[in-house]
Amino acid sequence: MSKLFQNYKRAEIEFVKADGNYLFDKDGKKYLDFSSGIGVTNLGFHLPVKKALMQQVEQIWHTPNLYQNSLQEEVAKKLIGDYDYLAFFCNSGAEANEAAIKLARKATGKGEIISFQNSFHGRTFGSMSATGQDKIKEGFGDLVPHFSYAVYNDMESVKNLVSQQTAAVMIELIQGESGIHPADQDFVTELSAFCKQNNLLLIVDEVQTGIGRTGKLFAFEHYGILPDIVTLAKGLANGLPAGAILGKSQLGSAFHYGSHGSTFGGNKLAMAAASATLDSLLTNRFLDNVEEKGRFLFKSLKNELGHKVSVKQIRGLGFMIGIETSEDITSFVGKARENGLIVLTAGSNVIRLLPPLTLSKDEIKYAVGIFKRIFN
Repeated sequence: MSKLFQNYKRAEIEFVKADGNYLFDKDGKKYLDFSSGIGVTNLGFHLPVKKALMQQVEQIWHTPNLYQNSLQEEVAKKLIGDYDYLAFFCNSGAEANEAAIKLARKATGKGEIISFQNSFHGRTFGSMSATGQDKIKEGFGDLVPHFSYAVYNDMESVKNLVSQQTAAVMIELIQGESGIHPADQDFVTELSAFCKQNNLLLIVDEVQTGIGRTGKLFAFEHYGILPDIVTLAKGLANGLPAGAILGKSQLGSAFHYGSHGSTFGGNKLAMAAASATLDSLLTNRFLDNVEEKGRFLFKSLKNELGHKVSVKQIRGLGFMIGIETSEDITSFVGKARENGLIVLTAGSNVIRLLPPLTLSKDEIKYAVGIFKRIFN
């Protein structure tokens, strides 16, 4: 009998080895990974990241944030680039969203935050309260007050919730957990302008969409906006626990000495992995190639599956794609695994694809061939 809480529904399979974009179970079976550990190993099991980790662990793997950390400064510079942001490092997406909520409230002196129906921001009390899905909150009693939920892609519903005490609007530009729903360009443009006009902070949750997942370092770059606060995690350190928030520099005074912290946030191992990850993403037109391969994957899926009666819609951006289907998605995931392909689900009827950004076109063709066989 397991000694673990049974809060996960685990498949009867254990991965014991990885190489590039492939996983191997304890029986030696090989699988092409179209999940990236739920959008985490964006570069697959990448040799430069492994090398950076091995070099760092030979030196020192943890120091507290009582001392200087040049690796944090290095990663912050690579993330920020030419933007006027400051960075804070933590360990996960939920922690990043908690930090964003605290920063927004402290910087504005206001308590209300608007997020969106069907959103997902994490499972801590603050991030769970920001989440617009009742199923995530059931059984936990009173949540953090002063959150309200607008209708996604509906600007009037946002305006109807704004009051004198509204501090911020918090949004995923692609709602991932609820089924891969991209925000409309016109809606995002209007939302950004409205926040500026009304002195509301715009928080963009890029935990799943960031770090190259959509073909750009940040999904907000597709939309031509500049958020006040950006939250990151998942792919940041390519499998090491790491999260971050980026906030406009004028918010810096709100996070003054003693206002927020994290024992493990920005530790040496995570930052070594993050620095190596960003080096790969930001050189040699890597992200341009991700955009191009993402379009190839999307087109291939449309061509092979789009005409099938059981496929309702294929949607997404870059390497973040959802296939909405009337098929039994649990059965589909099992059949894909039998065929040597690892995929995810989202919402109630969506097959979620979050493959590594290092996929080759041959690997894309191979995976699409498996999808075609299963749907047939």
